[in-house]
Amino acid sequence: QVQLVESGGGLVQAGGSLRLACAPSGTIFNINHMAWYRQAPGKERELVAKIFSGGNANYCDSVKGRFTISRDNAKNTVYLQMDSLKPEDTGVYYCNVNIDLVGSDYGVWGSEYTYWGQGTQVTVSS
Repeated sequence: QVQLVESGGGLVQAGGSLRLACAPSGTIFNINHMAWYRQAPGKERELVAKIFSGGNANYCDSVKGRFTISRDNAKNTVYLQMDSLKPEDTGVYYCNVNIDLVGSDYGVWGSEYTYWGQGTQVTVSS
């Protein structure tokens, strides 16, 4: 079973930067979008950034202009560059990879599957 392996989390002071990376432990085919979510203590998981197969990216309002999502299609890896970090960015960050399932087992319209990473802690001190 392929798993997503995240790295790059840690403790940083406000105004600092971190770069998260997420790569699969094996080969994944037919990747659609890739995304990063986060969950702060006592709050629901929220979508932070998403990048589509064509390279277009969207961000939640609170991180626009500070975070940059990118992907390396050759390595099936997604990154999140986080600059000008704030204490409210603290939380567990999860990567998310969505794939198409095609073939006779999945019918005419196919299906989808989403992989989740195990999460990496990001703590921003004031």
